[in-house]
Amino acid sequence: MVPVLELQDVSFSYQTATGAVPAVDTLSLTIRHGEFVSIVGPSGCGKSTVLRLMAGFLRPQAGAVVDQGTLVTAPDWRRGLVFQQPELYPWLTVEGNVAFGPRMRGLTNAERRDRVQHYLELVQLWDFRHKRPYELSGGMQQRVALARALVNEPHILLMDEPFGALDALTREHMQDELHSIHERTGCTAVLVTHSVEEAVYLSSRCVALTHRPAQIRADIPINLSSSLSKNAGREIKACPEFVSLRETVMDHIWD
Repeated sequence: MVPVLELQDVSFSYQTATGAVPAVDTLSLTIRHGEFVSIVGPSGCGKSTVLRLMAGFLRPQAGAVVDQGTLVTAPDWRRGLVFQQPELYPWLTVEGNVAFGPRMRGLTNAERRDRVQHYLELVQLWDFRHKRPYELSGGMQQRVALARALVNEPHILLMDEPFGALDALTREHMQDELHSIHERTGCTAVLVTHSVEEAVYLSSRCVALTHRPAQIRADIPINLSSSLSKNAGREIKACPEFVSLRETVMDHIWD
């Protein structure tokens, strides 16, 4: 099976007034269908740069990013991106925000209506479809952002600290929501996060990066779901297997 996304010996540097600042160095990573991969590492190590290379917002100066056999040269609906802030259009309703992408792609009214309803029901916001973003809580706005990315049915969902701006309790709730969405849809996902606990809870693999310029220090399989998927999130996070995996990941990024 062709990988959903590949980074092939990718390198990238930011150009500044004082010279080039290396951010990623000959990094290779393969994302397979249905995986949920979290990327963690020290602050400023290049995690978000890696995600932006995957999305096509940045182009590598060496190596290549490949989306199902096609070279990535620009952003595309096939790679859905969710930011730390929801970035919703304030003049549109919830329904209008989620329908925006399919409308730009030329889907018919009936296709848009069916998709929007499906994904707003998936994130439990169909009853709020006529509200505008300012009428929603932070967690609800981020669920709209998730639906807006998913409604295009991308090859891969890319998320850059999507819950970083939320309070602790809302963040835990959103983790459970995302875990449930992944279980129900089987979507392929990549999450950049500073939270090792969040990474271990949500992922099937956890990729730990080195200090900048980013290289892969460890690629750790997470096998909690097979034995613990029936348990609540709090029970998973308290189990010995979870604690052991969390400490293993911490060992790879803690200096």
